[in-house]
Amino acid sequence: MVTSDQRRRQLAREKYARQQQRREENRLKAKRRNTVIAAAVAVVLAAGGAVYASVALTDDSSKGSDSAAGDNPTGTAGTPTPTASESANPEPKLTVDTKATYAMALKTNEGDITITMDAAKTPRTVNSFQHLADKKYFDGTKCHRLTTQGIFVLQCGDPKGDGTGGPGYTIPDENLGALGKAGADGTVTFPAGTVAMANTGQPGTGGSQFFLVYKDTKLPPTYTPFGKIDAAGLKAVQDVAAAGVEGGATDGAPKKPVTIAKATVTKK
Repeated sequence: MVTSDQRRRQLAREKYARQQQRREENRLKAKRRNTVIAAAVAVVLAAGGAVYASVALTDDSSKGSDSAAGDNPTGTAGTPTPTASESANPEPKLTVDTKATYAMALKTNEGDITITMDAAKTPRTVNSFQHLADKKYFDGTKCHRLTTQGIFVLQCGDPKGDGTGGPGYTIPDENLGALGKAGADGTVTFPAGTVAMANTGQPGTGGSQFFLVYKDTKLPPTYTPFGKIDAAGLKAVQDVAAAGVEGGATDGAPKKPVTIAKATVTKK
């Protein structure tokens, strides 16, 4: 016959077993969650700036004109919320031919880079680049961020050169399904030669910062892919990447400084 003391010990053992099982289930859930987060972070290494992201290629302009996500961009700097001052300017009126292809030519000290853009797929993104290029917004700006581990991108488009600059307005995300459906890790492959928008990690927060992918890179499909680099331009970016990051780091200012002397957008 089981005594009351034995029964208490049996109940205690059963309770302990249930607690251990719950702990193990929670541990496995946390491990799966952290694996997904780690993959996303590695993907972007997060950014001190726009291609920010989230680690991601993010645009730190949302932190305000005095600060800098993700671009993180890849390396994302987090997911700050745009301030009122940053969205004080209206998005430019749509004037591009939405059935046409455009070319953005970047004349840099490390070689010319030509980016082909399809206005049918990303009309508001192309329209914004044409608007900014016509105003010489990119002329004299530096590509402030190079990432050589986890993700492989050169981030440009910030007039401040520190990842905090933006045009004072935001544009919506476009063409996010162009690179296919995300895999189990929540990412898609951005092929070498792809040009995409940096953002703050939140939807619809693109500004002027963009990143050039110089080697196949896995990222969440949350960055608008809007262009393709020509062969000569891709080679120029790869040469910059081969020289590495200042100080031997894997994310930061490129050792070979890249300055955009002039940017023009023309209809092809």
